Amino acid sequence: MRKIYLFAGSLLIVVSCIVTAQNPVITHMYTADPSARVFNDTLYLYPSHDRDSARWWDMVDYHVFSTTDMVNFKDHGRALHIDDISWAEKYAWAPDAIERYGKYYFYFPTDQSNIGVAISDRPYGPFKDPLGKPLITKDSPGVVNNRDFIDPAVFIDDNGKAYMFVGQNVVNAIELNDDMISWSGEVRIIEGLDHFFEAIWMHKYNGKYYLSYSGDGRILYAWSDEIFGPYEFKGEILGPVNSGTNHHSIVEYKENWYLFYHNSDLALQKIPEDSEERKYVQWRRSVSFNQLFYNEDGTIRKVNPTKQ
Repeated sequence: MRKIYLFAGSLLIVVSCIVTAQNPVITHMYTADPSARVFNDTLYLYPSHDRDSARWWDMVDYHVFSTTDMVNFKDHGRALHIDDISWAEKYAWAPDAIERYGKYYFYFPTDQSNIGVAISDRPYGPFKDPLGKPLITKDSPGVVNNRDFIDPAVFIDDNGKAYMFVGQNVVNAIELNDDMISWSGEVRIIEGLDHFFEAIWMHKYNGKYYLSYSGDGRILYAWSDEIFGPYEFKGEILGPVNSGTNHHSIVEYKENWYLFYHNSDLALQKIPEDSEERKYVQWRRSVSFNQLFYNEDGTIRKVNPTKQ
């Protein structure tokens, strides 16, 4: 909030001007699956990129966006393209990113089977593949996978240990090594996530671990006192959206908590109602966000999407 003080003789008039972002927050391209991270007092968004003509899950590159005021989001350009990955064939789905020891690590799924990692000295890339192969695949020892192996979410705990949660229908959890480009130990299977489908996300609040995810077209969540659980299902954060699927992230920035998610609002605004292209709006998504609030007992209040 910005306060403007106007002096007229002895009269002091205070006018409060609230500057708000408009949802969707990115309008020059289609974006989905937003992973929100805070690095050096700046909030960065790592979304997927739906192509303008998409008629299916048609994503081949990534852009990174940043903001310091939650109103203006800067596009830093292309950070990684699927063509830059020698072992990937097609499709670049929902990513995540994390910082460690001054390096930025970008995790991305390809081909519905592999999770790769790329590195940069800058949070917005460009990112380079250091391994020349996936970090983990659906065929890695211990992985349980009965559908697509997608949607990596990375979390560094207070004790410095790093973890990745990944999978569809089943959540596989691994501990990453200190180099963030390898892992060791056994694959853990997370239990207690009722209706889990995909889009896992981990955050911590007041000492509890929160795993939120997409299920039944909604964003749901569970919590635990231990990172590997078992987890207790707690309820719904966000109801169904007009894109059918949803994918989210939860982040604290400047003492406020936010829920980022996607919908098809931008496509519905841009494509005329009588156009044949209207039937493809679920594959041309757009990122929005709303503030998120906790109850006194730590449960999360349901978020109602708004245009601001």
